[in-house]
Amino acid sequence: MSFSSFAEFLAMGSHGAYVWSAYGISLAVLALNVAWPILARRRYLQDEARRLRREKSK
Repeated sequence: MSFSSFAEFLAMGSHGAYVWSAYGISLAVLALNVAWPILARRRYLQDEARRLRREKSK
């Protein structure tokens, strides 16, 4: 598929909204699949550190 201009490329033959929203949703899902485990690990480590401090002070 060949496009004569960048605007035509973005429009994708009048299907641009569907194509680019699909790319956006896919990118968002991939980003969440990376971010959630990192945030969960950080939260787990904070909880464990808090628990160990509590046990140490008893």
